[in-house]
Amino acid sequence: PAGPAHRRRRGLSAYLSGCAAEETAATGYDRRGADLLETRWRGKGGEIDLIFYQDGIYIFCEVKKAASVDEAAGRLRRSQMQRIHAAASEYLSHTPDGQLSEVRFDLAVVDDTGHLEIIENAFGHF
Repeated sequence: PAGPAHRRRRGLSAYLSGCAAEETAATGYDRRGADLLETRWRGKGGEIDLIFYQDGIYIFCEVKKAASVDEAAGRLRRSQMQRIHAAASEYLSHTPDGQLSEVRFDLAVVDDTGHLEIIENAFGHF
C-alpha cells in the first residue's frame, strides 16, 4: 500500500541513504587531504551538500546516490547546478577573499555497493 506511512518510510530510507553517501564522499575527500568545512550548508539560494577547503580552493560538492555511478551522475540537473552556484556565491561572501576566492564545483557519485567516484570540476560552467 502506498499510504502515508509507506511514503514516510520511503522518505526516511532515502534520507538515510543520502546521509550515508555524503559520509562516503566526505571520507573520500578526507583521504585526499581536504578539510570539511560544512555539511548540508543552506543559504538563501539553496543547499550545498558538502563544502571543503584544500590548497587554497573552496570545493563545493554535490553528492548523488543511485544503483550505478552512471545513474547517479545523470541525476544532476541544470536547475540544481544553478541553485548550487547561487548558494556558493552567498557562502563566499563570508570568506576572507569573497568572490575572488578560488573555487571548484565537484560531483561525488556513490553506487549501491558504496563505490565512490569524485568528478572534479563537474559543473564549473553551464
